[in-house]
Amino acid sequence: MKLSAPVYRLKRNARVLSRREKIPLHQALDAIAAIEGFPSWSLLAAKHEATTPAEKLFTRLAPGDLVLVGARPGHGKTLMSLALAVQAMKAGHRAMFFTLEYTEKDVLDRFSTIGFDPADFNRLFEIDRSDTISAEHMIARLADAPSGTLAVVDYLQILDQKRETPELMVQVRMLQGFARAKGLIFVFISQIDRSYDPAMKSCPDLTDIRLPNALDLTLFSKTCFLNNGEVRFQAAA
Repeated sequence: MKLSAPVYRLKRNARVLSRREKIPLHQALDAIAAIEGFPSWSLLAAKHEATTPAEKLFTRLAPGDLVLVGARPGHGKTLMSLALAVQAMKAGHRAMFFTLEYTEKDVLDRFSTIGFDPADFNRLFEIDRSDTISAEHMIARLADAPSGTLAVVDYLQILDQKRETPELMVQVRMLQGFARAKGLIFVFISQIDRSYDPAMKSCPDLTDIRLPNALDLTLFSKTCFLNNGEVRFQAAA
């Protein structure tokens, strides 16, 4: 049976219904399931909730990993990175989103898009929008973070924009050493060079990363590239 909307959107509809009708969320979920022709939400979920790409990728991550998530604008790299943060929080870990691009509302809206509410995670999620975001700043903010914490950096190239900060290679090496020492995971959202042509290859790769200055891309232990719904994972050799 085909659903009228994706599962994440049905979940969001259930939350709206729960608030509007002042009923428990599980009742609202069952009501939405009934509209879709299922006797309960659990049966709907069992039939339609396949493992997501973020769930698959998260199972391949380990403390100390530096993950590169790359795509052209509008192809889901921010949503994928936030979905990885959700998976970390589901596992009981903390997550932090460092950004100079998004407002707090922007980030929370994107959580809604993937069908999750940060309020569900009991203060496990933080957003840092400091004007001084750099490797040094992130290391200071995460100094007391427990092993397994996942930090999203929005985005890789923004670390290279201020003259007073070390060059990008130095900053990424700093974060690599810090991640390994503390058992953290860093997810770097990355821009793709405008020369990338989807007609030539269906998904970008490391050769398409936009790099204004030199960076050893072997510093990243995992990569994830997206384009038009295609998702490609790769672990370092």
